Amino acid sequence: MLRFTQVELKNWRNFKHVNVALQGRAFLVGPNASGKSNFLDVFRFLHDLVAVGGGFQQAVQKRGGVSKLRCMSARESSDITLHVQMIDNDTQEVWDYQLTFNQDRQRRPQISAELVKHNDRIVLNRPDENDKNDPERLTQTYVEQVNANRSFRDVFTFFQAVRYLHIVPQLVREPERSVNRSDDPFGGDFLEQMATAKIPTQQARLRKIKDALKIAIPQLIDLRLEKDERGIPHLQAKYQHWRPQGIWLNEDQFSDGTLRLMGLLWSILDGTGPLLLEEPELSLHPSIIRRLPQIFASTYNKFQRQILMSSHSNDLLRDEGIGFDEVLVFRPTQEGTEVKLALDIPEITRLVGGDLSLADAVLPLTEPKNVFQLALFAEKQ
Repeated sequence: MLRFTQVELKNWRNFKHVNVALQGRAFLVGPNASGKSNFLDVFRFLHDLVAVGGGFQQAVQKRGGVSKLRCMSARESSDITLHVQMIDNDTQEVWDYQLTFNQDRQRRPQISAELVKHNDRIVLNRPDENDKNDPERLTQTYVEQVNANRSFRDVFTFFQAVRYLHIVPQLVREPERSVNRSDDPFGGDFLEQMATAKIPTQQARLRKIKDALKIAIPQLIDLRLEKDERGIPHLQAKYQHWRPQGIWLNEDQFSDGTLRLMGLLWSILDGTGPLLLEEPELSLHPSIIRRLPQIFASTYNKFQRQILMSSHSNDLLRDEGIGFDEVLVFRPTQEGTEVKLALDIPEITRLVGGDLSLADAVLPLTEPKNVFQLALFAEKQ
């Protein structure tokens, strides 16, 4: 499996120009509205290019069109560019994919350039002569076309494998959660996805999750997936109780933290491509949050599965195993958001060298100025 090693953005949402390296784990840290979700959306966009029912036109339009994607700080050029570099962990072969696009006079998304390189050898370079003779071809990428991407099918397959997860417990509890939802990253069809797994795979994963939950959740002793009389799957957990046989509860009686932890553990086991997480610490106890970096590290070491996550958590970032090159610091400026590795910010390396934790060095740098004034909100009414 490939993993992302570098991402360069020009005029993408919050970012006028960003060029940053990525490790097997990446922790995105910054204030609200600094662009952490928009950064993760780059990889969701690449997935949408090659998803069934997706493609370049659909991927742009579902985000509101080119004008909504273009950075407001763009001046010299209005083109949007996404450039990612990937490496095969086994063979060390390197792939580059670059897509530059804008819109035509009818405001339709239009490709300005598409480039694929393999170990610095150019495999694809558009526009080519056929594109120049028929500009309509520039409304589709080659990476989304099976008959055109044969020479770089590994890139196509890798983009397909990208997964995004930000479970909303209320959606999981909703009885009609599966209606008009498919591969919903917010958990609308989470239990349906579990139910469609092959039975041996499903049961093996549930056993692993149960063993983990028995440590994290007091009194939980068993876990299963059952369908009701309408064929709707329900996640059921058995808890120790005054009754000798215990008591089974459905997902609508689970806490937010239990559902989010179950979703996180299932998603780690379900797939091999990069996993994108938004604030995985939400609703979880601090003692569990402090173990998440270790879970993500073991996931990468065992399965070579890359995990990119946004976080505001002091508890999560206190893990001593997190490297300076794994933390991306987001800081808004007048010319768009700046993204740097903690490794490249002398103030952070100096503070950590002075016995502060990485959390204590990074999080204060991302605080909004004058945030203390929020405490005066009621007094100003």
